[in-house]
Amino acid sequence: MSPAITVLLVDDHAVVREGYRRLLERDASIIVAGEAGNSAQAYDQAVALQPDVIVMDIALPGVSGIEAMRRILAHHPQQRVLMFSMYDDVIFPSRALEAGARGYVSKASAPEVLVDAISAVARGERYLSPDVRKSMAQTAGHARSLVNTLTPREFEVLRLLVRGDTVKGIGEKLGLSEKTVANHQSVIREKLGARNGVQLARVATELGLSL
Repeated sequence: MSPAITVLLVDDHAVVREGYRRLLERDASIIVAGEAGNSAQAYDQAVALQPDVIVMDIALPGVSGIEAMRRILAHHPQQRVLMFSMYDDVIFPSRALEAGARGYVSKASAPEVLVDAISAVARGERYLSPDVRKSMAQTAGHARSLVNTLTPREFEVLRLLVRGDTVKGIGEKLGLSEKTVANHQSVIREKLGARNGVQLARVATELGLSL
């Protein structure tokens, strides 16, 4: 009999984590080894527990789950991360996979889909929930081509800008100077064809980036 798959659950809502813990532990092949509510906790738990799979939400306090994953993978490149999020707009799965996620499941999926995804990722396979797969297949190329011109760092800065964070606040969260963040902001506007913050927010919304 194969050893159980150890999982780290990362979501900022304790009630949500408890629900998914109960769901997953109905399956004898999965053990929830730990939980985390933000990116810093996720990193610490990933290092301490070395789980087979990290199930990570995107919408975390501070930096996003994608950025949290990037930081974990920078130090532990073999770690397997499955993004599990309410955001099924094609931009988010695309960026998550580009950043190193082994799979992406929307929270609209049936419970058994998450279990299947964890098993697949633990085996080293890539997994997309059916709705995400369909969305990615149907999406026109223009939106993706625009956002794909952004580097991972620019994408994270854009996400925080759209959320309403200040340049100073973004710098503190990402460990960057205000000047560096301002430079990123200028480059992002140029790449997306936005002359000011209002236009940037409009373009981001049209591309499905509003959080």
